[in-house]
This record gives sequence, structure tokens and C-alpha cells, in this order.
Amino acid sequence: MILAVLKEKAEESRVSLVPEVVKQLVQQQVTVWVEEGAGVKAFYTDEAYREAGAAIKPRTEILQQADLLLSIRSLVPEEWNQLAPGKILMGVYQPLYNQELMQQWAEKQLTTFSMDTIPRTTRAQSMDVLSSQANIAGYKAVILAAYTYSRYFPMLMTAAGSIPPAKVLILGAGVAGLQAIATARRLGAVVEVFDTRPAVKEEVMSLGAKFVEVEGAADASKAGGYAVEQTEEYKQKQVEKIAQSAAKADIIITTAQIPGKAAPILISQEMVENMHTGSVIIDLAAATGGNTAVTKNGETIVHKGVTVIGNSDLAGTAPADASKLYARNVLNFLKLMLTKEGQLDLNFKDDLIQGTCITHKGEIVNERVKNLQPATA
Repeated sequence: MILAVLKEKAEESRVSLVPEVVKQLVQQQVTVWVEEGAGVKAFYTDEAYREAGAAIKPRTEILQQADLLLSIRSLVPEEWNQLAPGKILMGVYQPLYNQELMQQWAEKQLTTFSMDTIPRTTRAQSMDVLSSQANIAGYKAVILAAYTYSRYFPMLMTAAGSIPPAKVLILGAGVAGLQAIATARRLGAVVEVFDTRPAVKEEVMSLGAKFVEVEGAADASKAGGYAVEQTEEYKQKQVEKIAQSAAKADIIITTAQIPGKAAPILISQEMVENMHTGSVIIDLAAATGGNTAVTKNGETIVHKGVTVIGNSDLAGTAPADASKLYARNVLNFLKLMLTKEGQLDLNFKDDLIQGTCITHKGEIVNERVKNLQPATA
């Protein structure tokens, strides 16, 4: 079995496997090919991959001969249209937002594993790419906010006078949110946090932040670790609470997303305009529409004196560590389907293999993708 690592598109700085993980796969008798220059943007050289036991190959040869293709982002149509039936693709393909593409891959008889759909269970924690990458994104969001903000984060008492600490509001206490809390607190900010799940209150408070409570949230305990849609009554209460906190905030970091749907608008245009001049918003949900009414994905705008940065790819700004963590997630997942001889054994009785597989033998086999209606903007 030939496992191959492809070089990503220009906008992606990470790489699917790092040399230390390649070495472990080679020791398990897996033949590993790496496209020329695949790891350069993440600071992993071709020579490092060779030393780990990989063969450096041109892209054309990889697409023609490799059995399992690792690529964080999807291939372009000109490439996947040329793949032979039975090829296996593994990456982060956002199938809940790309149902048409998944259907096309199914019709091409490709087997697809999308690492962002792995069931979020205790057993899957070491394979959870959403968590490993969100951790970095939460950290980087605060660093970016501190760099952009025109004032200090910590309280300072100097001979020239005192500087009050920055007030940070974080919307969403998932992995990214919790890391953002910890980072903002380490920088000396005063932090408030909002989340629809009352169960995270203890975690938020343990990190030194204040939890903003809104009564009447829908139960998310059976949503597999993901956020759920809320009632209109709850949303109205939520708007009022967030508006109060947003008006006082110097920095807002938003992380709220619902799988398969547009990100909920938590910060209205009016709320943005009620923030004081010089405030900063970092919107990590920009790729699915954003949590503010003025967010533009991949852009930094200034709206009535408030800087709004729409960036869902902050993990890629730390490509060396982001790639290392991602590669370990992939390795742990591959261990579920590799024999002692380094061959693939796709055991679909395993709930993690089944839950992560999107297309197989000409069909979309993932129930969440099959049942989900197309997302609306």
C-alpha cells in the first residue's frame, strides 16, 4: 500500500504528515511518498522526509500510483477527475458544506475520509483534528487581537499614570474559546465568556473568566460535542445579554459554528457600532458566514472605527506545530485501519472509521451528510 502526502494549494501552509510521523509509518511497513516541496511552508524539508524513510515524488506520479492520498484541502476537479476508482482520499473536506462535491466523488468511486467529521467521543480525542487546530486558532486569535489593539492588555501602574486592563468578550467556550480565555488571561485581560452550554461554566471560571449566563438553552448533550440550534425566545435573550457585554468590550473573539449551517449572527451591526473606536473583533467563524453582521471572510475591515478580522485559518499561521498536531491525529486514525504488514483494512464496524468515511463504493455513506439539507447563507 502506497500512502502519499500531496502539496497543498497556495493558501494552505500546513502539511498532512511531518517527518517524525512518516518515520513511524515506515516502521509499520507502510510505503510513504511525499510530493516535492510538500512541507516547505511548514518548515519541513524534502531531505527531512527522505531521512524519515519517505520517497520524494512528483505530483503526477503520486496521483497515478498512490493508493491513499493525504491532502488537507480537496484536490481541484482536473485532478480528482483523473483518479482511478478505488483511490482513497483523506483530509478536511467539510462535507456538510460540500455535499455536491461529495456526490461527485462518490460517482467517481472514490473512498473519502474527512477528518473533520470524526465522532467526538473519548476514544477519538487523539484523532480530533477540529480540536487540535482550534486550540492553535484560539491562541493565535488573542495574539492577533493584542497586536491589532491600540492599547495594552494588562493593567499597568506607571509614574505617568495607570492603564486599565483590556476587557475581552469571548463567544463560544469550545476548544478555541477555552484556549483564547487562557491566553487572554495570561496577557492580563479581564475576560467575559458566553456559551449556550451551561455545562462549560465551571471550565470557564476555572480559567479566571466570568461566565455570562442566559437561561433556557436547548440541551446540547446529545449533539456529539457540537453546538445546536436554539429557540427564538432564547435567541432574543441571548442578543440582549451579548449586547450589554459587547458595548463594554475592547476585544471580541467569536467562535460559534453549527455543523452544516451558516454561522449564527451573534454580533449585529448595531452592536459593532456601539463599541468604542479602536475596538477589535476576531471572527473565527468567518468561513461559514461569520458571527458578526459585518464580517468578510479572509478580510480585515474597519467599520465605524472597529477593526473586524474575519479569519477561520489562524491555525495555519503556526504551520509547524499545526502540521505536527494534525499529523499525529492522522497517524492515530490510520492505526485503526492498518494491519501489521502495513496494508489497509477498512473495518466499517468500527464507529470511528464508519463515522469519518463520507463516500465508498459509489455512494455517500455518512448519515449526517446524507440527511443534511443544503446549508443556506
